[in-house]
Amino acid sequence: MAFACTHPAHPTVQHDDEHTRITRWDFEPGAVTGWHSHGWPYYVVMLTDALMEVHDGDKVHSIPRKAGDAYMRDAGVQHDVRNGGAGPMAFVEIEVKKLSPALAALEN
Repeated sequence: MAFACTHPAHPTVQHDDEHTRITRWDFEPGAVTGWHSHGWPYYVVMLTDALMEVHDGDKVHSIPRKAGDAYMRDAGVQHDVRNGGAGPMAFVEIEVKKLSPALAALEN
């Protein structure tokens, strides 16, 4: 269910409050996050061009990414992420714990 790795990716939490957590992830070639699940919906913005490999528990998906690419996933995702490229890979992950009062007001 996870990639074998001797060196993990390096997370740096840049912001964490009751509404959001923002984490920068840095990966050397071959580095992985380790098997994990996401308790909140999240957005990812790539900082580098990269070959992102995602193990979903059944198979590995190789996804070429470009710096500036962005995507979002719903809560509940389980996976392991690996840098499948020859150079460093980095992205910022923004987890949405709950809507801020201003955003919640827009829903009404």
